[in-house]
Amino acid sequence: MKTDPRTFILQNTDIAAPPHVPEIRLHLASEAHDLWLKTEEDLEEIGLPPPFWAFAWAGGQGLARYILDHPDVVAGKTVLDFASGSGLVAIAAQLSGAADVLAADIDPWAASAIALNAAENGVVIRSTADDQIGEVVGADVILAGDVFYDRDFAAALIPWFTRLADEGKLVLIGDPGRSYLPKDRLESLAVYQVPVTRALEDSEVKKTTVWRFV
Repeated sequence: MKTDPRTFILQNTDIAAPPHVPEIRLHLASEAHDLWLKTEEDLEEIGLPPPFWAFAWAGGQGLARYILDHPDVVAGKTVLDFASGSGLVAIAAQLSGAADVLAADIDPWAASAIALNAAENGVVIRSTADDQIGEVVGADVILAGDVFYDRDFAAALIPWFTRLADEGKLVLIGDPGRSYLPKDRLESLAVYQVPVTRALEDSEVKKTTVWRFV
């Protein structure tokens, strides 16, 4: 890495509560930060992949809200938060009494963001940058916020999630209507109106559903 992730995150974010999950505080970028304005070329120059960890996406906010409102879903259980980003959903699971939480994200910067955000909320979250898709998962519960935005990514996820669900694991998806959501495989559990940033989305509020993969 050309830049120290922890130092960069502290210098380019502020601590704020996502609007739909005010119980949790994260290091987030806003329009006030240079990070918001950087182009892909700027990010590449400093060795930074697209900073998904710097924003509270609608799917993650909805899924975190559901976990906090229904702690029995994760209490005493082992949890994998897939494509964790900021660690928002993982933190919600830990605050809701999960026995163990692993936050997985292939972005090497995410681990630093997750560690900082976990510390801000008084919890400890294990993290990994290993690609989990297709792997055997020991966790009881798999959480995934905002993962069906890309055709090829979705095509890889669907058979994996299907296998995990067939094994008896609980697979929960938070999604604000992304293009490649396999609705024929899903059971709706809750619907939220989640405030988001217009610069990231096409509206200021996204209808976000928490689904169970079946």
